[in-house]
Amino acid sequence: MLYVVATPIGNLGDLSARALEILSACDLIAAEDTRRTQKLLTHFQIRKPLISYYEHNKASRGPLLLEKLRGGQTVALVSDAGTPGISDPGADLIRAAVAEGLPVSMAPGPVAGIMALVLSGLPTERFVFEGFIGTDRKSREEFAEMIASEKRTVIVYEAPHRLIKTLELLNGAAPGRQTAVCRELTKAHEEIRRGTPAELLAYFTEQEPRGEFVIVIEGAPREQTSAAAAPETVYQITEKIIKESEASGNPIKKSDALKEAAARLGISKNRAYALYEEIKKERS
Repeated sequence: MLYVVATPIGNLGDLSARALEILSACDLIAAEDTRRTQKLLTHFQIRKPLISYYEHNKASRGPLLLEKLRGGQTVALVSDAGTPGISDPGADLIRAAVAEGLPVSMAPGPVAGIMALVLSGLPTERFVFEGFIGTDRKSREEFAEMIASEKRTVIVYEAPHRLIKTLELLNGAAPGRQTAVCRELTKAHEEIRRGTPAELLAYFTEQEPRGEFVIVIEGAPREQTSAAAAPETVYQITEKIIKESEASGNPIKKSDALKEAAARLGISKNRAYALYEEIKKERS
């Protein structure tokens, strides 16, 4: 039997009684981060064999774990925190077990995305989970196009060092949309900051982003059907990049500034240029 076991995302008190029972009775625990899981097991005085299973070794560890399951062993699958299989390599092991007809069950528990959705105060009737936004330009362009017209509430995960760029992207592709940035959920420094992308961008520009983030974005108005960054946003970001480069003593060309602005907003350079020129003509 493969048990998918959800573990706390911050507060150890969130581990369920059923999860404790499974972790205490299983033959083996497959963990994304064995050091983190060992701390959890030590806290609850559980002694069980641990084996690592994460993104960079899943190709070799997956077959080994499947062999143990075929042999009748009970394996508990845990992620570094939260529910395995959600933006997590555990999904591959679950699919493989299902494909072989091996029994799979679950001890449900914390999911940061769902907690953030509920706490955001935004519509919960229909929503879409996007996981982590890609870091390459193409992925961000595709996300910007999607978010501009997506009418359902959208949930994304983001790292602290990329939060500012993602808020800049949202400010261009979904300006004025109510958004909630949720930080360190269930932990001592839990924070839910609500507002428009511009308001949140201003706040986190002053307050250095720290911790783990979930961003929840309001769906597009029913009448909105096309993706477009706000011309004023493109102009402001481009001018800011130019001024910052001049202040650093390494001035850059407008074309390079537009390229950087386009990358931050997740739009093409040609689109950024057209929007920039639109505002420039209005001001001339």
